[in-house]
Amino acid sequence: MTSEINPQAATAAVAAPNNGKRRKALLILLTVVVVAAVAWTAYYLLVLRWHQDTDDAYVQGNVVNITPQTLGTVISIGADDGMKVRAGQVLVQLDPNDAQVAYDQAVANLANTVRQVRGLYSAVDAGQADLAARQVAVQKARADVKRREGLVAGGAVSAEELAHARDELAAAEAALSSSRGTLARNRALVDATTVAKQPQVAAAAAQLRQAYLNLQRAAIVAPVDGYVAKRSVQLGQRVQPGTALMTVIPLEQVWVEANFKETQLAHMRIGQPVEVHADLYGSDVVYQGKLTSLGLGTGSAFSLLPAQNASGNWIKIIQRVPVRIELDPKQLADHPLRLGLSMHVDVSIRDQAGAVLASAPPAKPVLSTDAYAKQLHDADSMIDKIVRENLPGAQHG
Repeated sequence: MTSEINPQAATAAVAAPNNGKRRKALLILLTVVVVAAVAWTAYYLLVLRWHQDTDDAYVQGNVVNITPQTLGTVISIGADDGMKVRAGQVLVQLDPNDAQVAYDQAVANLANTVRQVRGLYSAVDAGQADLAARQVAVQKARADVKRREGLVAGGAVSAEELAHARDELAAAEAALSSSRGTLARNRALVDATTVAKQPQVAAAAAQLRQAYLNLQRAAIVAPVDGYVAKRSVQLGQRVQPGTALMTVIPLEQVWVEANFKETQLAHMRIGQPVEVHADLYGSDVVYQGKLTSLGLGTGSAFSLLPAQNASGNWIKIIQRVPVRIELDPKQLADHPLRLGLSMHVDVSIRDQAGAVLASAPPAKPVLSTDAYAKQLHDADSMIDKIVRENLPGAQHG
């Protein structure tokens, strides 16, 4: 006996298990989506919303231009690109012969001036002695006139002799007046001063100081520790003051300049912690830094040709503002950076207690150098030595 199979019943029997599997798969997918959405929402609320990051960040630093302060011809170069230099180290030596001649002339001029001023002090002493002698002469002449006036009436002295006595008195008084004037002029040159502080000596000392500095400046030194870059100076080159010879870059003073969109700056504050990655080292090296300043203008505001938004067609463009980030000096020493390298910056904005702008001026210079201080100190020491050697009682070997 042949049985017939109902096609609809068979299809329903097969569809029932398939619908159950599909429903289960959709349920699993929905669960995964919901869990992922909840996880992402929790991550955003707890972590992501407290961070602002950008790849528009680059290493910046001080670029110290080495320029001459005097005219001269280059006779030696002490460092080349990539070399490490110390503050005060000679980088370029100029021909010192002209400066040496001028210095020798200034030394001789100062010594001669000191001796001339010593003559002024001696002239004052001599003038005082001459004044005393003139005063005695006037007193004697007055006594002679007075005595002869008493004798003229009795005929013991002639009128002519009295006239001569009066002429001698007038001449003595004139000589006394001239002596007083000369003494006053000489005293005006030396009163209330010493030889070293006398104006003529001070002027000669200033000339010597300038000549000494010019001689020292023939040796062009590094103002800071760092590495040489962009050397352009060549031997035999005649350089003028201000000519760029090379640069020195102190790599321990570099920082990161991150250009954040203006919409990212609302919650940024000075002092917030920052994590920085360098493309040079990849994700293996994480620099720890802090936000030290927020830019006071957008890049377009300080550009050579600022945008003229008040004329022509205008399109709104989100602007970027530079933010300065200082890095940990120890990390910089372990993993040095170069100027211009690309960086990735992540600022934690959870702590918003800091200020947006600096609240006080710096208490001390941001940057300084004492590489040139010794030059002026040595010049003053040389001047004191020359003055002492040309004073009375100086011992000469």
